[in-house]
Amino acid sequence: MPLPPVLILACGNPSRGDDALGPLLVDRLQNWLDEAGLAAGIEVLVDFQWQIEHALDLIGRHLVLFIDAGHDTPGPFVFRQAQAGAAASDAGSCSTHALSPEAVLAVLPRVVHEAAPPAFVLCVRGERFELGEALSPAAAGHAERAFELLQDLLRGPDVDRWQALLSARVPSDGD
Repeated sequence: MPLPPVLILACGNPSRGDDALGPLLVDRLQNWLDEAGLAAGIEVLVDFQWQIEHALDLIGRHLVLFIDAGHDTPGPFVFRQAQAGAAASDAGSCSTHALSPEAVLAVLPRVVHEAAPPAFVLCVRGERFELGEALSPAAAGHAERAFELLQDLLRGPDVDRWQALLSARVPSDGD
């Protein structure tokens, strides 16, 4: 059976307050994909953090979306294209985790001599990341707005379309 062309890799720890944004979003997203009849073309993977091994999940994909919570991310979220090998500071890293999406993308050509697929990052602003914290009200609101973007992205998972959405106005918390 062929792999779905689109891969969504979310990370976060549900026990660390707003770090749960990635897992919470993809749980909701998986239900929506099933109901919308779109699940066959999209694989969703969730982990506490991205690992080097996740590079192997990129093999054969046409499009990848990384989802995470970010502490200093402008609200409600940042949607950007990821470039393999870009330094975290160059890429506007927003993850609270040690390994960035760019680092995962950079592993693939070194391991299997295959270029990484086009990849994007959805980083949702979180406020509280302490162990045992619940999801903050602000993060819940940011997740709602991010989910609307996810629905738009996955109704037409195409690199050119996603790149066009990069230049679209992303709402700020004040909107």
